[in-house]
Amino acid sequence: MSGLTELGYLGLFLASFLAATVVPFSSEVIFSAMVFSGLDPWKCVFIATMGNWLGGMTSYYVGLLGKIEWIEKYFHIKKEKMESFANRIQKHGDWLAFFSFVPFIGDVIAVATGFFKCNWLKVAIYMLIGKFLRYIVWMYFNGIFMK
Repeated sequence: MSGLTELGYLGLFLASFLAATVVPFSSEVIFSAMVFSGLDPWKCVFIATMGNWLGGMTSYYVGLLGKIEWIEKYFHIKKEKMESFANRIQKHGDWLAFFSFVPFIGDVIAVATGFFKCNWLKVAIYMLIGKFLRYIVWMYFNGIFMK
């Protein structure tokens, strides 16, 4: 992770993007390290949000392709787990993408919204809002806003 922090804002973007796709780590750690090293907190919020959102939308597109083998291989999400989300996705629709920031199930939600062909624009908007609020809450939770 130290290599990512040395890259500054680009490292934060990459960490946030990868955390929303195939790499199992927390982008919040990188986010905090960046801010505490002197980078602008609000700029970090926007960059981390964009990276995480684009990573989430990448997961959506993988789901949209409908290749369960890829989903299992690259995202380690079993077919059974995807099927268990079917009822929730069909019942609650696109707004579930808001919760794609939640650890452990967020990636499944992002992939499932694509797999079950949820509305792209609504998914993109709800996902963006959720990921943006995630970093704002993280910033305030850590007292970063007082910098």
